[in-house]
Amino acid sequence: MEKIKNYVEANKQRFLDELFELLRFPSVSADPKYKADVLKTAEFVAKQLTTAGAERVEICETAGYPIVYGEKIIDKSLPTILIYGHYDVQPPDPLELWKTPPFEPTVRDGKIYARGACDDKGQFYMHVKAFELMMKTNTLACNVKFMIEGEEEVGSANLGIFVNENKERLKADVVLISDTSMISMENPSIETGLRGLAYMEVEVVGPNRDLHSGVYGGAVANPATILCQMIASLHDEHNHITIPAFYDKVIELTDAEKKALNAAPFDLKEYKSDLDIDSEWGEKGYSTLERTGTRPTLEVNGIWSGYTGEGAKTVLPSKANAKISMRLVPNQSSEEIAEIFTKHFESIAPSTVKVKVTTHHGGEPVVTPTDSIAYLAAEKAIQESFGKKPIPTRGGGSIPIVALFENVLGIKSVLFGFGLDSDALHSPNEKYDIYNYYKGIETLPLFHKYYAELSK
Repeated sequence: MEKIKNYVEANKQRFLDELFELLRFPSVSADPKYKADVLKTAEFVAKQLTTAGAERVEICETAGYPIVYGEKIIDKSLPTILIYGHYDVQPPDPLELWKTPPFEPTVRDGKIYARGACDDKGQFYMHVKAFELMMKTNTLACNVKFMIEGEEEVGSANLGIFVNENKERLKADVVLISDTSMISMENPSIETGLRGLAYMEVEVVGPNRDLHSGVYGGAVANPATILCQMIASLHDEHNHITIPAFYDKVIELTDAEKKALNAAPFDLKEYKSDLDIDSEWGEKGYSTLERTGTRPTLEVNGIWSGYTGEGAKTVLPSKANAKISMRLVPNQSSEEIAEIFTKHFESIAPSTVKVKVTTHHGGEPVVTPTDSIAYLAAEKAIQESFGKKPIPTRGGGSIPIVALFENVLGIKSVLFGFGLDSDALHSPNEKYDIYNYYKGIETLPLFHKYYAELSK
């Protein structure tokens, strides 16, 4: 551990400077205007992997954005760790809510503010620097393969094709992913499950053009009003989702599982204070930790219609749109949920409008074992680095490729994240603590060490 800490201490500023350089690339995969920047980011990642000591580094073309691959095979008899991450980021909008420019990383109170700081540039880059550390100190205990993609934020549409076509190349014993969070640095944790996702877009169309709200208002159905009514009907008075068959395959936690889940440190007062809300909201009969980790949800991610510019324009809009995501739990299928959502949403539309439902992308929920060699190695690494045993938790987010790796490559993943729930992922002023960044670089080599030892 001393050798690790000394190397990190001696290279702290360089590690930070390199991360800042990575964060300055506006690698927004959802918006075509950033295409050149996304490609430049892939080139930077490939260069840094090579510099760190990886071999066979390649920018692998796909039908979308490329996947950066690299490896270091030191002994074929040793276990192999496949490290996954993504270099693309969410759009920075709304820009006016950022205190500093999203692609000009800024440090305030020991935290790095930039789009992608935590999700996932800061986290995957910890692995690159941890790998460099192990190479430079001659302590690499396992074979390592890197697969860093550029389409995670838009559903990883081409990753499945790449994985299926490169099964031998990607052959490994475990997948190591840092794209999740811990409870806190004082209470380290390891996520043992993720929810799935079904992401939809709906469009409600009324008249063939925007209308004068005085001439036509009251006589023609307003698509914006109809859409709001339809969306509101998707939850009942107990915030229970009303789509028929939605909960059919959901398995309730046992009393013992609920007790274990709710034993994790959680301060509701602090939670509400951080979000500046007066009270929590959610499905009746469940705690906040249960709602965010073990229950399915339906949320409106965006809604738009009519005139939204400066000043007044009195129109009855021709159409209204919304983006809706549903987080899923084990046994739910993203395809099935997308299908029943579509059927239900179309069925509740009044005859005064036309409805179109589009499925964008989805992913399956996963639960990872806590008795595997990989989990035990992560547990021992945290125990040594943090001085305390990590708490197993369930994550509310979705990483669709975890199920893909299990189904296609036949290997489990370890969700070894160092972010915090308060890091404002996907929001303005996304951040990542510098301490967490360095702590990750210190802890990851220990995982490699213990994984090698426990695999013997």
